[in-house]
Amino acid sequence: MKPTLIGAAVLAALAAPAAIAQGAAAGYPNKALRLVVPFPPGGGNDILARTLGQRLSEVVAQQVVVDNRGGAGGALGATIAAQANPDGYTLFLGSVGNLAQTPALKADLPYQPLRDFAPAALVAVSSFMLAVHPSLPVKTVQDLVSMAKASPGKLTYASAGTGSSLHMAGELFKHATATDLLHVPYKGTGPAMADLVSGRVQLIFSTMPPVLPQVKAGKLRAIAVTTARRAAAAPDVPTIAESGVKGFNVSNWQGVLAPAKTSPVIVRKLNQDILKTLGLPGMTEALAQQGLEPAGGTPEEFGKLIKSELEKYNQIVKAAKIVTE
Repeated sequence: MKPTLIGAAVLAALAAPAAIAQGAAAGYPNKALRLVVPFPPGGGNDILARTLGQRLSEVVAQQVVVDNRGGAGGALGATIAAQANPDGYTLFLGSVGNLAQTPALKADLPYQPLRDFAPAALVAVSSFMLAVHPSLPVKTVQDLVSMAKASPGKLTYASAGTGSSLHMAGELFKHATATDLLHVPYKGTGPAMADLVSGRVQLIFSTMPPVLPQVKAGKLRAIAVTTARRAAAAPDVPTIAESGVKGFNVSNWQGVLAPAKTSPVIVRKLNQDILKTLGLPGMTEALAQQGLEPAGGTPEEFGKLIKSELEKYNQIVKAAKIVTE
């Protein structure tokens, strides 16, 4: 009988953590959720967090409090979220910037995306738009590539700063097209856009909200978008891939994550609640106003995206020899 008793005890011990996890998630959530945003109020990530938080609170019947923790290019907020109690009540709105690009640029970050977070759900995806000043005599990607190859290092592209998403998009384009464009970094998208509209620089890879009004006003010309399929916000603008650069796919994305040791049962519940939120009436329209499209998918799919994007940006940082201060 002893082996049977021992076996039963072992099985009970193995089952205990799962039972505890199930119990912890049974009433989850039963208090307010904190959604850490690693940037100050008013920016794109903050607006998305508040849009998501307001509607998520309807689904879970609990308040979702947006906690802005700006600093260190998003690293401060990411670190705070990664080190939080893994009980499912502190969440993180991560993005391609702080989960793939910044880690590729800085090996000494106090957090590691793949080690310190449990992906819950990809929330939104958007494209960058390649736009040029109207004085530049190009109307297609191939026109731009031909001009760049005829005058290596002469065409200038603006970005929000060295290592920014705009910079990375430009470097990926250079790598994919074997062209030499001159990078001109600014302290933010606003100053970069101002100099592009005035003609001081010639092109930009920008997120949708700052560039679309300028294109519609005729102050800039849209050449292409960077995602694999056309953007809902600009359906008449072709993709870079369909313009002849096969396989080109660069997106700006955001998703919700929890600290790494959060129960998988809670992570799965979070995923289900976020997907329900994205499907609520008016949610697609609310995201479209921000130049975003709802995403979704499983936690595993989100994790694979982070891993593949991190690998991609590690390669481009090495190839382009990008160094940040």
